[in-house]
Amino acid sequence: MTILRTGLLVAACLAMPGCGIFGGEDDDALAPKELVDFEPTLKVERLWSAKVGGKSEFLRLNLVPAGDGTRIYTAGRDGSVSAFDPESGRRLWRTETDAPLSAGPGLGNGRVVVAASDGTLISLVAETGEERWRVNIGGESLATPIIARDSLVVYTIDGKLRVLSLFNGNVRWSMEQSVPALTLRGSAAPVVVGTTIIAGFDNGRLVAVNLLDGATEWEAMLSPPTGRSDLERLSDVDGTITAVDQDVYASGYQGRIASVAAESGQVLWAREVSTHVGVSADWNNLYTANNDGEILAMSRNTGAEAWRNDALLRREPTLPVPFDTAVVAADFEGYLHFMSNLDGDLVARERVGKGMVSGAPVVIGGRLYVQTEAGKVSAYAVPKRDAPAAPGEE
Repeated sequence: MTILRTGLLVAACLAMPGCGIFGGEDDDALAPKELVDFEPTLKVERLWSAKVGGKSEFLRLNLVPAGDGTRIYTAGRDGSVSAFDPESGRRLWRTETDAPLSAGPGLGNGRVVVAASDGTLISLVAETGEERWRVNIGGESLATPIIARDSLVVYTIDGKLRVLSLFNGNVRWSMEQSVPALTLRGSAAPVVVGTTIIAGFDNGRLVAVNLLDGATEWEAMLSPPTGRSDLERLSDVDGTITAVDQDVYASGYQGRIASVAAESGQVLWAREVSTHVGVSADWNNLYTANNDGEILAMSRNTGAEAWRNDALLRREPTLPVPFDTAVVAADFEGYLHFMSNLDGDLVARERVGKGMVSGAPVVIGGRLYVQTEAGKVSAYAVPKRDAPAAPGEE
C-alpha cells in the first residue's frame, strides 16, 4: 500500500504543472527560488542538537518532536525513541523498538506512543521509556497518534479512524470513509475538542465523531472533488488541522481553507487556497504555505489575507508556525526561515543541517524544535530582550 501510494504521488506530480523531475526547457522557471541575502533583525540561538535516527529521506513520514513540559521526545525511522532534557539536550533514555517508525511520538497520561509503517503501535512509559504494549492494526499511520483521556486516537492511510484503550491497546471502535483511487501520500492528525474527534479524510470530508462511542456528530465537505480525471479530483485533507477554542481550521488539497464550528460543523468562512501542509494559528492569524511555496497569513475571524511572502517558492516549505514575534517554516535544504508575523518580511535564517525537513517545526515551552529527515533534532530560542530602562534610571 505504501509503495502504491508513493507511486500515485509521483504520477500526480508528473501530471502537474511545475513538477519538473526529469528536467526540460522550463527548468529555470520551475527551479526552487534562490535564497537572497538580507539583514537579520531577530536574533535566534541554537541551544543544542542531537542524532535521533535517520533513513527517512523522501518517505514523507510524520516524525516530529513532542514535549510534555519536562522532556522532549523524538522518534526515528530506525525504530529509536528518545527523551531529552529540554534545557541541556542531554539524552535521558533511549528505547529501540526495532520497528520502521512512520509517525509520532504522541504524548499524554504518562505515555509515549509511536506508529510504524507495518501497522504496529507501540506504547512506552514517558518517564523511563519502558515498553508497555504493542499491537498491530493492519494499516500504516502517517498521522501523529493522539492521546485523549484514557483513549488513543489513530488515523491510518486506508481511511480508517480507530480509538484504542491507552492502557492495553484494545480497539474500542473504528470507522472509515472511502478512499479515492488517487491520493497524496500523507494524513492529517485528528484533533480532539472536548469529547469530539474531528478528522480529515482523503475524500475531502471533515468528520466529527464522539470520542466515547464513535457516533457521527456531523460531516462537512471541506474540499469537494471537481473535474473528470482522478488527478483533477484530488481533494485530500492531509495537512495540519488546528483548533482554537471552538473554532476548527482545516484545508484541502486543490480546495479551500475553512473555519468550521466544532459543535455543529457549520462553515463560518472559506477561502480558495490549495495546500497539503494545513494551517497553524495564533490569536490573530492563520498561517499556511500554498502548493507553490508561498507563505500566507490570514485573519482568523474572516480569512482575509494579511500578507504573503514568495521567498520560498518551489522550496517545499513546511507548515509555517508562530514562534515569538515570527512565523517559521523549514525547507527541502534544511533551512529555517523566520518571517515577521506582522508583515511577512524575513527577519532571520538558520540551517538545521543538510537533510530535508518535511515535518513542521514545533514550539514547546517557548522554544523551537525541528527534526530533519537525516535524523537530526535541534532546539532554538530567541534570547530574552533587555527591558528598556525606566525614566530617570541609568
